[in-house]
Amino acid sequence: MAGDLQFLWELGGAGWASCRIADGTGEYRGHVGYGTDALADLLYAVTGLYGGASEQRVSFDLEPMELRWLFRRRESDVSIGVYEFPDGATSWGSPDETGGTLAWSSSQPRGALGHAVREAAETVLREHGEDGYREKWMLHPFPVAALQDLRRLHQRDDGCRHESCRGGSGG
Repeated sequence: MAGDLQFLWELGGAGWASCRIADGTGEYRGHVGYGTDALADLLYAVTGLYGGASEQRVSFDLEPMELRWLFRRRESDVSIGVYEFPDGATSWGSPDETGGTLAWSSSQPRGALGHAVREAAETVLREHGEDGYREKWMLHPFPVAALQDLRRLHQRDDGCRHESCRGGSGG
């Protein structure tokens, strides 16, 4: 159901995170490995929906699987598709829906998506700090610039009703 989006990103042990995305009708839960700069890639993909791009994609390496999120913006709404590919070695860079299985999909206002992803990233930063994030994620620092970009664009363009978005600092 549109506007009922929830997103969660939690760091686990060294080098992995769990994510959950849900709407009023279903959810996807998965684990992401540190082989990619996963949280930064996701933040930049959502940020890209605020510019001229109508499509964004982000891939997560699940060793051996690939998890691919597709975002397609039409006006102020975004369709979200989460695809699982059994072999990331062969699927990486392949056409988006070829060979993958649609694991979850939803259509949401861009503002709801931007808010949910921004809020989840800010929660990770509050819980772990930049040093704690780097300790757990190992290969990549916390994506401060990506979060700042998303926060700025979301505040500027979405008219978000949440106090944290209207207040300026966002967190």
